[in-house]
Amino acid sequence: MLVVTLFLNYTNGNILQSYHKNNSLFLELFCVKLRLMQEETLLQLKDIAVHYGGVKALEGVSVSLDEGEIVALMGPNGAGKSTILKAIFGLAPIQSGKVLWHEKKVSPISHEMVKRGIAFVPQGRRVFTNLTVKENLEIGGFIVKDKKIIKERIERVLEVFPDLKKKLKAKSGTLSGGQQQMLALARGLMTDPKVLLLDEPSLGLAPKIVKEVFAKIKEINQKHKTAIMVVEHNIKSLLDIADRAYVLDKGKIVTKDTSQKLLESDILEKVFMGKIKS
Repeated sequence: MLVVTLFLNYTNGNILQSYHKNNSLFLELFCVKLRLMQEETLLQLKDIAVHYGGVKALEGVSVSLDEGEIVALMGPNGAGKSTILKAIFGLAPIQSGKVLWHEKKVSPISHEMVKRGIAFVPQGRRVFTNLTVKENLEIGGFIVKDKKIIKERIERVLEVFPDLKKKLKAKSGTLSGGQQQMLALARGLMTDPKVLLLDEPSLGLAPKIVKEVFAKIKEINQKHKTAIMVVEHNIKSLLDIADRAYVLDKGKIVTKDTSQKLLESDILEKVFMGKIKS
């Protein structure tokens, strides 16, 4: 008989594991369930509707993000993925529904969401090209008034993005596309966010750089314990690092599941090929 022994130390949160390799699936499911029991839901959207004039960008959309997880938002162009991030950050007109932060209703206003612990990195590598790398990072920490804390945070983000350390005095406009995207991610960390919203972080990057970007996203999640919600068309790369995913089409949630189950299903093919009935 195969033996699975789990020693749970709730004092420091560690799980000491001793098990036969054939029982790895059982143990994985057990640990996922335990983690979900212990983690707090940070952010929720409930029945959100966003309209631009007569266009219904989102209709009855509900999503959530738990502490320490990576959640993917996927779907074809115009599905409403980026609109979800903008609605969270107060950049889209919400007609109805609720935004909850730590299970309390909030009004999504950009600067207030930043103070609550949410950072948004929009698509397109939007860095201040006429400013140096260091100045870009300092602007990222605009809500922090203590210069000592700013300095400490710059040192901290440079541990995640060491290549930027050599470029601190360089104008960000001289950086490569990949370096600019790394700078955009680093700047997003300057407020020490609990939640990081990323919109198309691999857009326009070479395949080799895309791999590096996703590795950094995972590193941010693990080292900083940052919960991350990502909009991305690079499905395989995203699902490789995400815990869960929502699939959208025409402003509505088509399905939601773990990344592994979505990879094993044909729902993504149906959505992107337009085979889902409205």
